[in-house]
Amino acid sequence: MDVSKQRAAKFLEKEIKTYAALSLFLSKKDVKEHIRAGQKKMLSPSFYKERVKEAKKIVHELRKPN
Repeated sequence: MDVSKQRAAKFLEKEIKTYAALSLFLSKKDVKEHIRAGQKKMLSPSFYKERVKEAKKIVHELRKPN
């Protein structure tokens, strides 16, 4: 894997950790109520779960040998 692909994979792995943490955080009941009270739009834990899936697929593709 070339250097640019390694950097991209490393970046996405950090993003996966961030998305997983956000999904877990936003799934808490008290957080949901607080966010809804303060904003028109509700952030969704499922959005971040989907992003984790997408990022994992991309990392897998980047790590494949050419």
